[in-house]
Amino acid sequence: VRTMLPPETRNPDPSGRVLPENTASDDRAAWMALHLVPGLGSRSIQKLIDRFGHPGPVFRAGLKELQAAAGLTEAVAGRIRRKAFSSDPRRELTRVEQLGGRVLTFRDPGYPRALRQIPGPPMVLYLRGLDLPASQDMVTLVGSRTPTPYGVKTARALASELAERGVGVVSGMARGIDAAAHWGALEQGGYTAAVLGTGVDRIYPWANRELFSRILEHGTVLSEFPLGTPPEGRNFPMRNRIVSGLSRGVVVVEAARKSGSLITASLALDQGREVLAVPGSVRSQRSAGCHFLLKQGAALVESADDILEVLGLAGTPGSPIERSEPADRGSTLNPQEKGVYDMLGDDPVHIDEIIIASGMAVQHVLGLLTRLELTGLIEQLPGKMFVRT
Repeated sequence: VRTMLPPETRNPDPSGRVLPENTASDDRAAWMALHLVPGLGSRSIQKLIDRFGHPGPVFRAGLKELQAAAGLTEAVAGRIRRKAFSSDPRRELTRVEQLGGRVLTFRDPGYPRALRQIPGPPMVLYLRGLDLPASQDMVTLVGSRTPTPYGVKTARALASELAERGVGVVSGMARGIDAAAHWGALEQGGYTAAVLGTGVDRIYPWANRELFSRILEHGTVLSEFPLGTPPEGRNFPMRNRIVSGLSRGVVVVEAARKSGSLITASLALDQGREVLAVPGSVRSQRSAGCHFLLKQGAALVESADDILEVLGLAGTPGSPIERSEPADRGSTLNPQEKGVYDMLGDDPVHIDEIIIASGMAVQHVLGLLTRLELTGLIEQLPGKMFVRT
């Protein structure tokens, strides 16, 4: 930890150190300075702001006064007194601006109203891309990082339907369901917000770099973590309270019984948000978490209309997501192609099972599968597994 001070100003504190002036820029630097005190969390900062009214007086308070106001340890209160920041607040602001981003504080008019209402809201948010919409309704979609094709298709379709109805989509830009939700909203020309567990200057996972760029153009990338923060495991449960807090409700598309998505659902309940879940196969462990939520009273989701109804959101009714393929999709296939096609569904099927069930020669089955792939009706997954598209 290094001791960094904002540049010289005209209002020194009793210790002889200086505090930011009362300009818009210096006000933001004061919030940033408090945010960059190691060991000082959002709840403690909020208590300090409630007691002192602004970050400036916090830095002029005595050690015992700081400890009493927010229940701080002597070590953390001492860092505030010494202004021992993890990095220079003004330099941090400059770096954000150089990225084309900005910093939003809890007192700013543009701070999301929904987020103000949660326990321990972030006192500082780093933003890149578009501003967070002030009046648009938002829904969170989360789920497994290793989903089934069924989960990916469902998340993408739900996000697309929500975007078509003017509802924003929030997620965490992780692999799997998160990424599918963001893409679904973007493909429909809708708004999406990605809440990161890293600094907004870090793309994680790197595989989502194209998605990151698209969100910067058509949505918002945000985080409460300082620039350069790596993807440490402890960051993501903290991040999840923002993922749920920005929205009217959380939809879990596909999740194991023990997963980060169920943590997000639990946070949503604590925040007074609705929790909804998409059912899956009873044989799939990736849907076990969704089924658990449904048993606990979560609303069942088959389409965006279900979400809109539960959350009381206005929207144009649409067609529900199809749980099976339309009957005429394979109508142009010959009998052998149709036979193989009918063996496949949303759950991956290994080629050996197809060969045994068909009773045909291996090379003949391979030829049929190749033709079905070329027509776009099926997809081959790693491990010689096949699913319908």
